[in-house]
Amino acid sequence: MRISEIISRSEQPVFSFEFFPPRSEEGEHNLRQAIEKLTPLEPSFVSITRRGGSATARTVEVTRWMKQELGLEAMAHLTGYGSTAEELRGILDCIAEAGIENVLALRGDPPQEQPGWSPENEPIQHASDLIELIARDYSFCVGAACYPELHVESRDLDSDIRALKAKADAGAGFFITQLFFDNDVYFRFVEAVRAAGIEQPIIPGLMPITNAEQIKRMTALSGATMPSELIAQIELRANDSDTVLELGVAHAALQAADLLARGAPGIHFYTLNRSPSTRAILSALKISRPWERRG
Repeated sequence: MRISEIISRSEQPVFSFEFFPPRSEEGEHNLRQAIEKLTPLEPSFVSITRRGGSATARTVEVTRWMKQELGLEAMAHLTGYGSTAEELRGILDCIAEAGIENVLALRGDPPQEQPGWSPENEPIQHASDLIELIARDYSFCVGAACYPELHVESRDLDSDIRALKAKADAGAGFFITQLFFDNDVYFRFVEAVRAAGIEQPIIPGLMPITNAEQIKRMTALSGATMPSELIAQIELRANDSDTVLELGVAHAALQAADLLARGAPGIHFYTLNRSPSTRAILSALKISRPWERRG
């Protein structure tokens, strides 16, 4: 089913999980185990990010497995940078042949250590270009990313919202946010987006903290900020990985409950291919049902 239809028809929040593609047979085994352990929580959909080159085939195969063998609604990620329009159509043909109806369209990151590279030489320069290609030639439901604390390359909120409007106008049916740790940031962003006339659902993306050093790297790459109180609590536990994990689960559970109580349409979990934290958080949410406290 198309994710935009899942969101519009659901009487409860949508919950989804994101995984990244394995780099080896062992990694694929671990990924499949994590997915199987999360499947009983009945996610509204699951997705797997894309790595380029030869790893694309493995990404499509895992997505096919999630869809056809586990019966999960699966979404494939597709990035524009580094591929020609013909190559992108080839990948999209494989995704369609796998019976997958949903694609998350992303511009992609600039290639590392590639002398002479320039975005002007890329056939797909913006995510909206990729969305337009997909919407013109295929019948996928297309999702896209958004950035409550701005894309790392954005000048200001206005330019970010113009880029988001271009994605919406090109055919994006829903948006998933970059990770964030302050819910007020999300709600201010949604308010600004709605004021610009963009009506598509905006699903908040959460990444439970599982490792102190890892979350520092992730926030540095994404541009996400963390409340000073949360940073202080992480620092207090920096030498004890178990207590950092416990803090991460507790914070993400409280953050998700507040988002849902205040009207967010669901939660998209960045799982980092691990299941325990996400299982604990979502299980707690399904017991407490904070969305029933809306209004």
